[in-house]
Amino acid sequence: MRRNRPGPGAGRGTSDRLFVDSSAWIALLSARDRHHGEADAMFRRAAAQRVRLVTTNLVLAEVHRLLLLRAGARPAARALDRLEASPLTVVEFATAEHHRAARLWLERLRGRPVNYTDAVSFAVMEATRCAAAMSFERDFARAGFTLCRGRLPEPSAAVAAARPSRPHTR
Repeated sequence: MRRNRPGPGAGRGTSDRLFVDSSAWIALLSARDRHHGEADAMFRRAAAQRVRLVTTNLVLAEVHRLLLLRAGARPAARALDRLEASPLTVVEFATAEHHRAARLWLERLRGRPVNYTDAVSFAVMEATRCAAAMSFERDFARAGFTLCRGRLPEPSAAVAAARPSRPHTR
């Protein structure tokens, strides 16, 4: 597992990386989740295409907490082990700069139910030039990012969909 090191092409929105939110990790790890089949197919395609899966330590904390409450300590720990073992997973640890950027995201999106973890995720996506997210939540689309649901973006589409510097706040 690589940490805090963007891969090739970090200077632009690219299809060589996707941000993975807790909803996608949970759907992958839980066969009973209503999005499990869709998540499994997306993760398999990402692995086949050698797409880097960017996430944060805060997202992993959400995944661990939910699994801890639903399944117990041992399955929650195994899930962390599994995610960390993947050579395609990049865990970004929230920094003071991410915190400042997250506070700006929360301010820009005030009036919308966006939590701090998602705001940090948006900041990390900006910092790593990650234009698309694997998520089953609408927050990422509301913030102006491409939401991957059921398929991965085409290489040229991900670059073209690189988010504007200001999020959409409709």
